[in-house]
Amino acid sequence: MAFKRSAWEAGRGAGLASAAMEFSWTPEQEALRTEAAEVARAAVDRYGRSNDSWINGYSKEFSKELGARGWIGMTWPDNVYSGARRPGLDRLIVGEEMIKAGAPIGASWFGDRQMGPGLLAYGTPDQQAEFLPAIVAGETTWCIGMSEPNAGSDLAGLTTAAVRDGDDWVINGQKIWTSFGAVSDYCYLICRTRKEGPPHAGISEIIVPMNTPGIEVRQIKDLTTNRHFCEVFFTDVRVPVSNLVGVEGAAFKQTMAQLEHERGGIDRVVSNYALYLAARARADTTDPLVRQEIARLEIGYRIGRILVTREVLKQAPAGFSAATKCFGTEHEQRVADFVWRTLGADGTLWDDTTKGLCYNPGYTIMGGTSNVMRNIIGERVLGLPR
Repeated sequence: MAFKRSAWEAGRGAGLASAAMEFSWTPEQEALRTEAAEVARAAVDRYGRSNDSWINGYSKEFSKELGARGWIGMTWPDNVYSGARRPGLDRLIVGEEMIKAGAPIGASWFGDRQMGPGLLAYGTPDQQAEFLPAIVAGETTWCIGMSEPNAGSDLAGLTTAAVRDGDDWVINGQKIWTSFGAVSDYCYLICRTRKEGPPHAGISEIIVPMNTPGIEVRQIKDLTTNRHFCEVFFTDVRVPVSNLVGVEGAAFKQTMAQLEHERGGIDRVVSNYALYLAARARADTTDPLVRQEIARLEIGYRIGRILVTREVLKQAPAGFSAATKCFGTEHEQRVADFVWRTLGADGTLWDDTTKGLCYNPGYTIMGGTSNVMRNIIGERVLGLPR
């Protein structure tokens, strides 16, 4: 991203000039955006368009194509793990164009967004060598075993347990809302390895191959008829002790760092952009109120992109991804409201558009509710009392 400065007159008669900051994309970044948009359109032609494609669009073939292009793990080290060590803005550009078009990137998105960075930060060299190359190549799909039926949004309240037995962990418990649980190769499991101490203590992260005996997956059909959400049951599931990621019993901070990747990305801003474009094309722009609403939404997209850019450039304070996620997902709900009103009765016909619109309530729930995000902002970013 290039930065340019221009002078402008502050006011008539003031005789002063102020510097206004204007930022624009470099020619290389513009070329990457054009290329990514073309690849995304071609993928939609082959595999179909998916609303919220990072969570609803699944194609192992397309993920392998992304891997062959070097578009998975774009910012990772260019060593034996096959990363590309490209700027974070390049990943933002590619991800935005894929999601805006509705290209099916779900098979590789979690591994690229969270599991890979988690393993780079906390994994052992053996774990990195074993798991990262396949993620980068788009060959493996990962799910995250985090939410539980009785824990709600309280991660510290989880009860799924892993007990040490010789060289194995023996895992028992249940996870819910586990996206892609039915098609994943691995589960990045958040579990409890110790019961002593405060609730946040005793939490660990363990890699669990999904073909391990004792795992039962039940798909959950939601209002939109999507089935990516799953219940996952673990009954005496045994995995090697070496699959522990990071420090045993001290992974709460690791998980919080992982959630920074989940909450502060472009996927929380442009998930239903394709529906917005369809509605904007049909909107009555002779109505000044309609034009005003479109302007507000366009401004929202720009604000959301700026917030995500701050995250990518590491200019945002710790925990600020909660604000990015809160703004972005509430913006997506405003977009859905605009689409409903614009389409009118056509919006009630059961098709891909209606399915996408019915997804509206989930935006501010997945990854942490807006109420939880506001608590995080108040307590961890602003330092306000509880």
